[in-house]
Amino acid sequence: MESSVWNTCDYSRNITFYYNWVGKKISDTWTPRDYVVIGLGLTLCLIVVLANLMVMVAIFMNRRFHFPIYYLLGNMAAADLFAGLAYANLMLNTGPWTSILTKEQWYIRGALIDISLTASVANLLAVAVERHQTIITMQLHSLMTKRRVVLLIVGIWAVSIVMGLVPSTFWNCECDLNDCSTVAPLYSRRFLIFWAVLNLLTFFIMVAVYTRIFVYVRYQSRYSSQHTSDLLHSRTVVNLMKTISMVLGAFVICWTPGLVTLLLDGLLGKASHANTYEKYCLVIAECNSLVNPIIYSLRDDEMSRTFKSILCCLCRRSGDQKRDPSAVEIEFPLAEDKPDCVQKSKDESSCSHLDTDARQTEDSWTLGV
Repeated sequence: MESSVWNTCDYSRNITFYYNWVGKKISDTWTPRDYVVIGLGLTLCLIVVLANLMVMVAIFMNRRFHFPIYYLLGNMAAADLFAGLAYANLMLNTGPWTSILTKEQWYIRGALIDISLTASVANLLAVAVERHQTIITMQLHSLMTKRRVVLLIVGIWAVSIVMGLVPSTFWNCECDLNDCSTVAPLYSRRFLIFWAVLNLLTFFIMVAVYTRIFVYVRYQSRYSSQHTSDLLHSRTVVNLMKTISMVLGAFVICWTPGLVTLLLDGLLGKASHANTYEKYCLVIAECNSLVNPIIYSLRDDEMSRTFKSILCCLCRRSGDQKRDPSAVEIEFPLAEDKPDCVQKSKDESSCSHLDTDARQTEDSWTLGV
């Protein structure tokens, strides 16, 4: 009789009821530790947003990145930027604030993180398929049209939004309290099992695809070592693959602990003690959104030069706004006194190069890198 009572759908229960039901305590007051955690968390979120915004601007401004693979990496940066906003929203709706949330606000808080994770995983899977198709056909860049890339990116976000809305629409524990998760008290444990297994399986598939690509590239490089052009092409492919593989590896390392925690919570419930280490897993997952811009700046020389050019241009324009306009016209510096960012370098990664590229409309999908 008691079981049937708890299996009825009572949508009038508030957030506090579900937290108490699974034994997850909501803090009543703020502690100094809470203020430090939220302050550091919001600072990290701001850095994540700015860093990934710079990646997106770099890909947009530099025509050398106007290829499907880089558009997908730019979309991944957009997913990481979205993750930064999602974590900031989580920071501003946690602790004692949790008890005043409505169920709709609580679901939105979780859905934002689910959407960012799904978008990142879908992007990595799309990159894996694109690299496999391109390298197997002995090409550096895919011949995929702009329209297909746009449709692919739209499809990725559509699937991500749908997956983020699943728990709030029908797959929750509001009608079955015995199925409630301890990490996310309104989520169904069966949904967490499905969610964790799906993502872990996707990780395994992507690792297998990249492993096959690396084996194939190594095999082909043995036969191209006698031809300079083929050797340069092979090195370019290998370097790009190493960069993407580092992105994939960082993503798997940062998200696997959290997914395993969700899986254990779904399988064991309170016996998993998932609440003990869920916060540490969340911090590691949040750091992943900052890793990709660091990898790009260290591994990709062209991306690094573009970052420096963007920062140089921002500093220069900020300095010009503080100057008197008449003084700028009268005392224009000589060529040898100009900052490095205004001088057009051999690789055309200067401010003037970026501005020129932004104005050009010539199609660049078939240009070499």
